[in-house]
Amino acid sequence: MSDLKRIDCMKCVHFYVTWDPQFPKGCKAFGFKSPQMPSVTVLSSSGKPCMNFEAKRAPGTR
Repeated sequence: MSDLKRIDCMKCVHFYVTWDPQFPKGCKAFGFKSPQMPSVTVLSSSGKPCMNFEAKRAPGTR
């Protein structure tokens, strides 16, 4: 993954934290929970970086 830019799920509108201790990170766009960051799961399973990343808006902006 050194030649690919790492996607920061924490800055994505689709990322959420779950109540499941075994799968604490989730992706609403793909509909799954994972023990690791969703972008890492997507990259390892598809071989391509996440194409659903949508940056969160800054507070106070429309």
